[in-house]
Amino acid sequence: MSQRQPADNSRPVAYKAIKVEGPLGIIAGRGSLPVVIAEAASAANTPLHIVGIRGEASEDIERFPHTWIKWGEIGKLFNALSQNDCADLVIIGGVNRPDFENVRVDFGAIKTLPSLMSLAKGGDDHLLSRIVGFFEEKGYRVHGAGDVLPELLVPEGCLTTRKPSAQDKADITIAFNVVRALGSLDIGQAAVVAKGRVLAVEAAEGTDAMLERCAEIRRRGRSYGTQCGVLVKAPKPGQEERIDMPTIGPETMRRAAAAGLSGVAVAARRVLVSERQRTVEAANAHKLFLVGEEGGEADANT
Repeated sequence: MSQRQPADNSRPVAYKAIKVEGPLGIIAGRGSLPVVIAEAASAANTPLHIVGIRGEASEDIERFPHTWIKWGEIGKLFNALSQNDCADLVIIGGVNRPDFENVRVDFGAIKTLPSLMSLAKGGDDHLLSRIVGFFEEKGYRVHGAGDVLPELLVPEGCLTTRKPSAQDKADITIAFNVVRALGSLDIGQAAVVAKGRVLAVEAAEGTDAMLERCAEIRRRGRSYGTQCGVLVKAPKPGQEERIDMPTIGPETMRRAAAAGLSGVAVAARRVLVSERQRTVEAANAHKLFLVGEEGGEADANT
């Protein structure tokens, strides 16, 4: 796919994309990223077909060749990919865990039932690795969104007008260490630290809910001053990043500002940014910094 040479860190960085060998299949959950990838593939004249999960994927996918499926329609999923010759896959977008007691499966799901049952064992990291393995065993090549469209990755360096202070940098170091410790237990991908104190860690509720807890702390007068503290996001050690890379966007910046934080730091080239320009603009509007940390990547892999 075509790459653009950036003038500064607020614009996409031209990392080398992988070569997609045939039509690209996109299995779409929530958010804007499935459409962003589809637009980039179309611009590069790469054939594609989107399989959207009902109740999760946006109706915007209907601008492209697509098939809608419900949870449990595994046969329909594979038929859509096969009929459109999609051997390369990107699985992107948030999903809620379905209530399996109420999921109606099709014949394709019944045929793969032993494999599907094994997916539910263990924590999130085990689940995601098994999902990738499930598709690879059937001959598909599973790629990360950042592999096919590297412009989505947060580069190293500061993307915003505001830069981290010395206190911010100290908090960033602590927060990366916290995320690394959380990740080793398969808990979360984010933490908030202010003046050396851990204010919150991410669990199953997700980053937005964690930031809301921080905002509540601020509303109760228990914060550490105006615009103090940092949000850090990074992959867990050993995380299956092809389908579960951490993501930030404009809403992350809004919620970080509401929580009274001074900025956001992420592991460089290992976190996706949704609506990059709007995200940077939102950070600048709220006088936040947004920085990609090379050291965060090393910590996350330690």
